[in-house]
Amino acid sequence: MQIIELELLSSNLAETERFYKRVLGLKAELSDKFSVTFAIGYTKLIFRYAEGLNPVYHFAIDIPNNRFDQAYSIMKSRIDLIPIEKENDIADFTNWDAQSFYFYDNNGNILEFITRYPNRETSTHDFNSKSYLSISEVGLVTNDVPRLADQLKKEFGVPIFHRQPRGSKFTVSGDDQGLFIIAAKGRDWYPTKVKSASFRTRVLFMNEGNLYHIVR
Repeated sequence: MQIIELELLSSNLAETERFYKRVLGLKAELSDKFSVTFAIGYTKLIFRYAEGLNPVYHFAIDIPNNRFDQAYSIMKSRIDLIPIEKENDIADFTNWDAQSFYFYDNNGNILEFITRYPNRETSTHDFNSKSYLSISEVGLVTNDVPRLADQLKKEFGVPIFHRQPRGSKFTVSGDDQGLFIIAAKGRDWYPTKVKSASFRTRVLFMNEGNLYHIVR
């Protein structure tokens, strides 16, 4: 599965544009009073203005296997990383064969930089904003996790992720290229104490050669 477009809400587009330029090194492709758009690998990330809301999302950006350490060092120099445990801010996902680290953006969104070793993605260049491969995860919040997971399978052919057992409060759908992180409303977003809540999310994604569009 590949996430082609991800559209989220923000109450401060100007500050969002400044943050993503300063911290992630991204220059906006489009920017006006209604929205701002960035290219993250092959994914378009769109923030649309929403007055009076303070939405919080989780999404992950894939980076090459051989640039994880460099990305970690650079990002740690630019912004405070979210601790995983005492004196450690790198998450090792043994079952997923992946490593990641987390930080907040200006909106309070929980961003993750992750490298997935089964994908065998490498780069011949030093880490910079052109190193981003894609947005590979987006959180979806619901009152009924099993129902949403089943719906994604039935309507779009998106399977339960084979590296993560399904659960009643947390399930992951997709594959090593792209994932929907399905969380029950009110569950903590790992590795924080921020409670998950549902805000408008639009996703354009490719699965098994077919293009699909969902809005939640």
